[in-house]
Amino acid sequence: MDNPHAYTASNDIRKSKILLAMTLLRRIPVQLFQALGKALLGSCRDLAPIVLVIAFFQILILRQPFPELASSLAGLALVVVGLAFFVVGLDIGLFPLGESLAEEFARKGSLVWLLIFAFVLGFGTTVAEPALIAVTKEGARAAAAAGLIKDAPDSLKHYAFSIRITVALAVGLAIVLGVLRILRGWSLPLLIVGGYVLIMLMTVFAPQEIVGLAYDLGGVTTSTVTVPLVTALGVGLARTIRGRDPLTDGFGLIALASLTPMFFVMIFGLIVH
Repeated sequence: MDNPHAYTASNDIRKSKILLAMTLLRRIPVQLFQALGKALLGSCRDLAPIVLVIAFFQILILRQPFPELASSLAGLALVVVGLAFFVVGLDIGLFPLGESLAEEFARKGSLVWLLIFAFVLGFGTTVAEPALIAVTKEGARAAAAAGLIKDAPDSLKHYAFSIRITVALAVGLAIVLGVLRILRGWSLPLLIVGGYVLIMLMTVFAPQEIVGLAYDLGGVTTSTVTVPLVTALGVGLARTIRGRDPLTDGFGLIALASLTPMFFVMIFGLIVH
């Protein structure tokens, strides 16, 4: 015969779990659900042109049925939901965090610690960039196919990792330079134009096998992980420092972070190849 006391205890535990879940749901701000709803609508709107273009060419030009339609639709739904969560996470998490850190460092008045933080932020976010990891792996495979490195797992891994570290160092130094520009009021166009002149000169001397990879790495370094925190750092710093305008002085770090990796990877090519 079943023990009624055990059944009652199990029922009480189930009720307590339901009450706990309801309590946690009540604590979630209504604004969060509203933000997620707006983000979902925005994701659908942003992805609609891509979906329409793919459907147009697949149906009217190629005249072929969609391969694995169910999997494609499921993947599209995951992209929409993931993009919505990502956008909301930026708004409520990464952007406020980056701005508050920049403001606190500026108030403390320690230039050394601010520059160290800027370098570590640029280096750490770049190393974690998924796009950078993917491109460096492809670059290692291409280098092995061209006979520049050994076609062995260890050689491929070491080559890709070396480029990642080179790019991360370049981005870290670019963020330091950008922070100094905000603090000192240096001209952003002068830095950008001067940097690209150096890149054009370096293109002449760098091995041709590395030039295309270097140019592409300048674009992929500033992606989903790096951009939010670096942008928040610049805007927060410019907002805190007297005499600086967040609009004219707070932006530009991403441009510098896209420029320096091209230069550093070409130097890497000169040394390695």
